[in-house]
Amino acid sequence: MDRRCPAAHPDDPTPCVGPVAVTVLDAVNAGADGCEHHAARLLASLDGGHVYPLPDAPSGAAIRTFTAAGSIRPFCWLDGPSIAPSQLSDIANRTRHGR
Repeated sequence: MDRRCPAAHPDDPTPCVGPVAVTVLDAVNAGADGCEHHAARLLASLDGGHVYPLPDAPSGAAIRTFTAAGSIRPFCWLDGPSIAPSQLSDIANRTRHGR
């Protein structure tokens, strides 16, 4: 099996997309470096997370990761209905609640 970036959740079956480019930090500043794909999926699954570009990241990597995370539901690799606000993407919650 190919190695994946540290931001890839063990249960997420998707491969990395691109190089490790950003760091995702949680609310207490624990973090993981990752490709934009896995970093967005991780960020979408955190409450109060942040993303920062690594020094050699492609231009706009953190913005792309942040933007993508807004449209991804938390733990998107899990099957099942998404009903509760904690199971929906930020964009879906804003749409549902008129924000």
